[in-house]
Amino acid sequence: MSGGAEFQITVSEDAGERLDLLVARHGSLSRTQAATLIANGHVQVNGGRQKASYRAEAGDMVQVVVPPPPGREIVPEQIPLDIVFEDEHLLVVDKAAGMVVHPAPGNWSGTLVNALMGRGEPLAEGGGEDRAGLVHRLDKDTSGLLVVAKTDASHRILSTALAARQVTRRYVALCWGHLAADTLTVDKPIARDPRDRTRMAIVPTGKAARTDFVRLARFDSVDLLRAHLHSGRTHQIRVHLSSVGHPVIGDDTYGGGGGRKLAALPPRRHFLHAAWLRFKHPVSGQVIDLRSPLPDDLRRSLATLSDMPELATHQDPLDVFGFYRTDEHSGAREAASE
Repeated sequence: MSGGAEFQITVSEDAGERLDLLVARHGSLSRTQAATLIANGHVQVNGGRQKASYRAEAGDMVQVVVPPPPGREIVPEQIPLDIVFEDEHLLVVDKAAGMVVHPAPGNWSGTLVNALMGRGEPLAEGGGEDRAGLVHRLDKDTSGLLVVAKTDASHRILSTALAARQVTRRYVALCWGHLAADTLTVDKPIARDPRDRTRMAIVPTGKAARTDFVRLARFDSVDLLRAHLHSGRTHQIRVHLSSVGHPVIGDDTYGGGGGRKLAALPPRRHFLHAAWLRFKHPVSGQVIDLRSPLPDDLRRSLATLSDMPELATHQDPLDVFGFYRTDEHSGAREAASE
């Protein structure tokens, strides 16, 4: 977990566990990091301080604050952004693949937050300076729609709506192989991979995560999927598809990186795009419905793998496959029927 974050733990099955181990596991931290947070007063149990050796009891409320790393000023930068909606309360960015969303070790500049600050517009402060305005995130190499709050009030309302599953986020993905049926729900908990902290994994003690998949088309070696998030865990779609043996095409981290030339994908790009975003405006209540057509690189890949070259120049190939239909269980279209 990066600096400038906070989280809460309600102790239940964790009863009897040492406080430092409890904080480390829930916060994806090392035991030393957790012990340092406890010693510096950044961990409270039922509103008070405890030692790292404290044994958690059922019903304990543990509040953890991870301060931002010292001495790192987030510098505004003049970086072009594709803004698809904006008013005085919020904006929606169509993020390009390759852009990191917020500053963190190894990426202190060139991020979306740097670019947002460079616009000189107000941003919500609720998430801390390094995450100014962010309501949710996208992976570095995932493109598509992302909401940014300009005011703290909008940030609170949108974050609450997101947690209550009142923000519809649908992604398009190409995965290797074929699902057993046209619909699939993966409901598996996700946490840091205990063997590799740079990856996420299916971990029994992880945070609950559910993704619904609908197959929109079946091609020779791949399936075209629509993914609907019911939670927002890091790398969720990628981890869930990998867990069922059908990794996202081009995903070097979770087993889908082979065959990149066959898929006509550039280096370090996977076929995952946040294409559809729907939510109620935090002030007016108006429904905001935004769509992001496939970027050029993904259109070319889809055209190649589907053997439908006309898709490479189509305004929005997702329309061809019924991506924006509201019927969650619309079945797949066979390539042969196109």
